[in-house]
Amino acid sequence: MDHTGDTLPFRERYPSVLRRLQRCMVFNQNREDVQEDSRKAERICAAPHDPEHALHGCDITEDGDSVQDSKAMAAEPAAVQAQKRRTEHSAKLQGNQLLSQKRTTFTLRDRSFDTLGTPGYITEFQSIQKKVDTGASSWLRRTVNTTFRRHRRPSNSSVILQQTSKHCVSITSPRAPHLDMDTPNQSLNPPGGAAARAAAAAQNEILESARLSTMQDNLRLVQPKASNDSESGIGIDLRESSDDMDLTLPIMRTDPSLILPEELLSHMMSFLDSDSLMNSELVSHRWYSTASSYHTWRAIFGQEYGVQVSSSPGKVSLSHVGGMGLGKRRPDQDWKEMWKVRKGLHKRWSMGRAVAIFLEGHRDSVYCVQFDEDKILTGSRDRTIRVWDARTYRCIKVIGVLKDGNHGILTPLVDPRFNPNPANRGNPPIMTLIPIRTTTDPIQTIIPSIYHDGSILCLQFDHEIIVTGSSDNTCIIWDIKADYKAVRRLYHHSAGVLDVCFDEKHIVSCSKDTTICVWDRETGELRRTLVGHGGPVNAVQLRGDLVVSASGDGIAKLWNLTSGRCVKEFSSQNRGLACVEFSPDSRTILAGGNDQVIYQFDANSGELVKELKGHEGLVRSLHLDDANGRVISGSYDTSVKAYDLNTGDLLGDFKGWTTSWMLSAKADYRRIVATSQDSRAVIMDFGHFLPGIEILEG
Repeated sequence: MDHTGDTLPFRERYPSVLRRLQRCMVFNQNREDVQEDSRKAERICAAPHDPEHALHGCDITEDGDSVQDSKAMAAEPAAVQAQKRRTEHSAKLQGNQLLSQKRTTFTLRDRSFDTLGTPGYITEFQSIQKKVDTGASSWLRRTVNTTFRRHRRPSNSSVILQQTSKHCVSITSPRAPHLDMDTPNQSLNPPGGAAARAAAAAQNEILESARLSTMQDNLRLVQPKASNDSESGIGIDLRESSDDMDLTLPIMRTDPSLILPEELLSHMMSFLDSDSLMNSELVSHRWYSTASSYHTWRAIFGQEYGVQVSSSPGKVSLSHVGGMGLGKRRPDQDWKEMWKVRKGLHKRWSMGRAVAIFLEGHRDSVYCVQFDEDKILTGSRDRTIRVWDARTYRCIKVIGVLKDGNHGILTPLVDPRFNPNPANRGNPPIMTLIPIRTTTDPIQTIIPSIYHDGSILCLQFDHEIIVTGSSDNTCIIWDIKADYKAVRRLYHHSAGVLDVCFDEKHIVSCSKDTTICVWDRETGELRRTLVGHGGPVNAVQLRGDLVVSASGDGIAKLWNLTSGRCVKEFSSQNRGLACVEFSPDSRTILAGGNDQVIYQFDANSGELVKELKGHEGLVRSLHLDDANGRVISGSYDTSVKAYDLNTGDLLGDFKGWTTSWMLSAKADYRRIVATSQDSRAVIMDFGHFLPGIEILEG
């Protein structure tokens, strides 16, 4: 190749040589060697081209082969040339593999860690450690062994330190050495022949390896140091480090119904609310099967309506009135369907939509009432007790002897749908029903050997007995199982018996004579007389060894049956109390009277919790429906009201459903039964014509 007269600079005529020098450039630990190599490079670029000065006597062509090697190959036979080409091709592949293993490593000698950013320290580019086979081509030897020493100062953000000895720190850079030479076509992946492509691939692999190494080191840096106090947990950092790392973790989406047992999944779903459980049924067939299971809806039913559902039948509390709304106890109970019926029933309660069913038969004012799911018992001023069928609403028994002179006399009845009272602002009935007795429905009249000679003012019953109190100053115990036979009469009061209550051991009665009598249930003997009120004792309630009483003197008292002493008093504002209720847990006392207010007291502290207002007349009757969270009151303003026990909000106002005073009112999950001075009892049935209401009956 003739170079005579060539006046072009070396930089422009042989750019491939400069690119090769750039790719193979390394750093030396000696500052003088760096300066010497810099002077040599300047002389090469400034002098006319001489093949003897280029890379130890080898002129580099565009594809990376030397001129001398090309001339020598031309003089050799074709077979020898082919063998050499195959050998060089194999060497090139070996060189590419070695280049891919390169790591850009700097060594900082005699420098402390905190002087990393200061200028003047020496770094060394460490070449690969594997030796190249002596039979490899000159291209491979030049690629691996050619060095260019140069000083470089890396940035603090591009190195990771690792202690290698006492005075030596190894610095691994995530990037390849950067060259500041002003060369044409300089880029991250420089163009060229096979050598250039191999070098670019090696450089890319080095960058990727450095990036992964940096990420792993960052993971180690963000891990908290272990504390010596491993038992207490003090000093353990539980903060997530996702904000400090650029990592994308895979999201696991697995259907729990395919992994968890059916029993465990059903138990987990029982903690959902009813709406969420209904939505869970729409996920898949398996979810529908689990979400619709007996155990899941049994738990939801108990949570929604605040009742403890037991798998075995238990004894109903003596103070409980009406039904529980839990249906019959059977293994295949459909709790989901029961929940739907209760949901519809609750909606009717909130809207005040009920059917009015009137019980007609008494000849005078009806003072008292109590009921369960099978029967309704009412006591009247006409001295009789009537037993009504709770499903057909027909009178089936009359117990006692009617008062002389009232036979055949009925108080005129006024249909509440045509009540002329313009002040009626309550919830009207959606329908009015009056059962008609036919000749095929005979009424059994029981005239016992023991009966009341006065008005029946109060009554209470359980599954065994009925206890009634009368204006004749006595109480009578009736045996339900013996067809309502009168068992014994209790004498002691000197005035009318205004209220009675009992449990498994005691019968408690209160009277107009201001006293409270405690009787033995089995023998009928008087055990104790409680004295302390200054007026007629209008109402009593019994819970264990505690009795609460309300009197016309305006005070409610809490008594201890064991000691016979009053342990706490609860006063109204300024007027007498006519009724009282004691919660089953003995924590809440309700009282109402002449001041038209219902007082809620804390039984433990004696403090007034809240006042329920709304009545416009004397509050004559109270009932605490603890299972359903409602307070039912009857008043002389001819209304029955329902309040929320927890909030005190008015849930329903049933005013004008009768034509006279409301004397007594009791309620359960489905209905309110109230009695009036107009000789009728009215049933406010919220479940009438509600589909599936029968499954709630016990």
